[in-house]
Formats: sequence, C-alpha cells, structure tokens
Amino acid sequence: MGAEEHRQKAGKGRVSVAIVTVSDTRTPDTDQNRQYIEARMAESGHVVAAYRLIKDEPDQVAAVIEELAGMPDVQLVLFNGGTGISPRDTTYDVVSRYLEKTLPGFGELFRMLSFQEVGAAAMFSRATAGVYRGTLIFSMPGSPNAVQVALEKLILPEINHLAWEIARKG
Repeated sequence: MGAEEHRQKAGKGRVSVAIVTVSDTRTPDTDQNRQYIEARMAESGHVVAAYRLIKDEPDQVAAVIEELAGMPDVQLVLFNGGTGISPRDTTYDVVSRYLEKTLPGFGELFRMLSFQEVGAAAMFSRATAGVYRGTLIFSMPGSPNAVQVALEKLILPEINHLAWEIARKG
C-alpha cells in the first residue's frame, strides 16, 4: 500500500496534540507559538489537549515527555524552543534520548526549508522527531517563523497519516 492509500485510510479525523514551549523568558501571555499552534489546530479540526511552558532544563524536558507520553488522549507532542547550539539549548539532547523510533526526514526537510529562508544558519537547528511510547514527538526551533514552517509545510499536511500510523496494529 502506498502513501496515498495510507492517507485515505487515515482519513481526516481529529488529532489530539500537546504544546510544549521551552523558554526562559516567555510567559503564557507572551507565547506567540502557543497562540499560533492552537489557532491552526482549531482551524484544521484538531484539538490541543495540553499545554506546558517549561525552562530549558533537562529535568523539566524529561518530566514533560514522561507526563505527556503517558496521557492517553495525546497523540502528538509539539515542542518549540531549545533546538539550537547555545549552552542553554538542551531540549534536543533530552528528546533524542527518549525517541524509540526516529523520523530523520523531519529534521532534514525542516533544515532544507529553513535554508531557503535563512541560508546557512539553518544548519544550527537540531529539529528532530520520532516516537516514544506510541506518542509522536516533534521538536522544532522556537522562532515563530520556524514553528510556522514546521507546522504548515511538514506536520499539518501529514498529521492524520502520522496519527494513523502510530495507532495501527499492522
């Protein structure tokens, strides 16, 4: 069965997501990424089941992964922030340790799309994705433009297909 047949089987149902903003400075009121993701999910017929705003501290990242992957109504976790190379950027390091199955294509395609917009600085991004305990996890940079690119070009076009793939039994 090809990708198009899988998309048809996946249908257009509601997918439940969790948003995790990793930031040392944002608040729930100033979190533009949360606002954008929530609006796009609602417009697309999906639901935001949880939201967390955490510092880029390894123990906080690990705790939120465990918490959200343990919630039966969360199919995808969308991390934004902490994917760079500065000393404070530890999200990628923690997320990558948890992934049982990786989706290297997400990071590769994200960096390719970013290169078209920001040039060689795209290589600084450690965007990644994969599956942990039956939950899809996406980790993208925290800039609003990066979140928009990841959501519009990569995640939303395949969100139902992704959710269907992790739920199917064979």
